[in-house]
Amino acid sequence: MKVGIFGGAFNPPHIGHVQAAKNATQEKMLDLLIVIPTGISPHKTMPDSTPSPAIRLQMTKNAFKDIEKIIVSDIEVYSQENNYTIDTISKIKNDYPHAQFFLLVGNDMYDSLKTWKNSDELLSSVTPVLLPRDVIDISSTKIRELLPEREGVEYLDEANYSLIIKHRLYGGKPNWDWLRSKAYSLLETHRIPHVKACEVAAVELSERWSVDKYEAGEAAILHDITKKLDFNENICIMVKHGFDTSKYSIGNAKLLHAYTAAILAKEEFGVSDTVANAIRSHTTGSAGMSMLDKIVYIADYIESTRDFSGVNAMRKMAFENIDKAMIMGLEMVVDDLISRDITPDESTYSALRDLGVSK
Repeated sequence: MKVGIFGGAFNPPHIGHVQAAKNATQEKMLDLLIVIPTGISPHKTMPDSTPSPAIRLQMTKNAFKDIEKIIVSDIEVYSQENNYTIDTISKIKNDYPHAQFFLLVGNDMYDSLKTWKNSDELLSSVTPVLLPRDVIDISSTKIRELLPEREGVEYLDEANYSLIIKHRLYGGKPNWDWLRSKAYSLLETHRIPHVKACEVAAVELSERWSVDKYEAGEAAILHDITKKLDFNENICIMVKHGFDTSKYSIGNAKLLHAYTAAILAKEEFGVSDTVANAIRSHTTGSAGMSMLDKIVYIADYIESTRDFSGVNAMRKMAFENIDKAMIMGLEMVVDDLISRDITPDESTYSALRDLGVSK
């Protein structure tokens, strides 16, 4: 039996790792390749941004899942001591006593093999296999640099990229196309043009009012992601997260999506509290709204697909005096609801009072 050993930090694992492993498995006709994410390495210090061993192990499993003849081992990852290859191989040999072993290593490690612990014994028990660097020209270090710039998604398994964004690992921020695709997949088709236009309006307003346009963009893209859920589905999400839902009924079900969208945006897309708050207040408004809150509220109201009496005046005012634009929008909501015998949400009145309007 021919068994390969492929150890590394896998911080994070990427398509270069996977392709190199596949190539080596095929070229050496391995019966099995054991992928081993390291715990504490004597050769390399982990950067401060390194996720927990459990997450790194999960990412490695995600990257190599369903690949024939490849398994991922946790033999090192939870260790609190230096992991030496000779010791790991000795343990693995107990499970495969009659196997021929091949050690897959990169250029940097290959050149230093003779300095490793018990190198003579190591090289007599395994056959080193050099992994070519030109398979896919990317490294985990480079990916860690790309992630905060909203880049690098193409080098990662989808499950791993989602995990990185969910927990904002490595300071990662979502790639815009990826985020839009995810958000749009949660929407009814007819709502997508509205969300696209809302993003444009939010970014324009953020630039006018000197607010982080990236946070405005994230909030706008995600603000309606639970809009198509029915009343009971929204209530279940709110109950799960400790919200008092006693005041809500089918009659005001429309209000719920702002709360649940904020929850989902934070849970699945790792948005900041600032972005989550802007999503939460985009339907009713609230007391103490930040500038970002106001921008998302107004953008949702005046985006280019909207067509109602007074929208053009509100669009103009949004760039001149955003508080006055907020008052216009909130008063329109109150008047519309009252005309239909619906009691406006108290948050809307609170927002108006906070802006100096007695209601």
